[in-house]
Amino acid sequence: MRNNRIMKLTCSGLALTGLYLFGVASYGQPDQSSDYDGLAAAVADASGSIRVPADYQKTYQMLGSWAVAADEGPGSKEMHGVYASPGTIEAYRENGGFPDGTVLVKEVFHTATNEMTTGTVSSADELAGWFVMVKDSVGRYPDSKLWGDGWGWAWFDAADPLKSTSTDYKAECLSCHVPAQASDWVYTRGYPQLRK
Repeated sequence: MRNNRIMKLTCSGLALTGLYLFGVASYGQPDQSSDYDGLAAAVADASGSIRVPADYQKTYQMLGSWAVAADEGPGSKEMHGVYASPGTIEAYRENGGFPDGTVLVKEVFHTATNEMTTGTVSSADELAGWFVMVKDSVGRYPDSKLWGDGWGWAWFDAADPLKSTSTDYKAECLSCHVPAQASDWVYTRGYPQLRK
């Protein structure tokens, strides 16, 4: 009787250990190609053309926002709201970097500045457009001038989220990101959610 009980406990223990190990293996680092195929494939076609992801405001995670100060007078001239594809924040906190396939969407709004009871306030007004970055750690589109330095880069005017007006990321995008080169070209210091 005692041996049967020990045998049952041993078998149960082995089964639980097996389930645990299977769970750890399944929950481990996701396959990079499937991340890219699932996230980035929704915004980049086979030739490397990029578009603004549909319904990103509902399905993406809000990373943070920026206010660009007015050139003269009080208030801001632009408001930037930045969204990240699902799972980006958790992956960044765990690994300290953006996984392959990460999609970042920055909305750029012109602002309206008014006096309110709290003081001078700027708020988002008319949408100017979107800036989209797609993490590409393997260099999938070497012939495209919109891909390089580990990312796909594209600006979209508010009138058309499907057609980028960018033609060369090195000439049109990269210079603004040079101060953030050490953090994978992204101004991560403005996104408290990425901190552990």
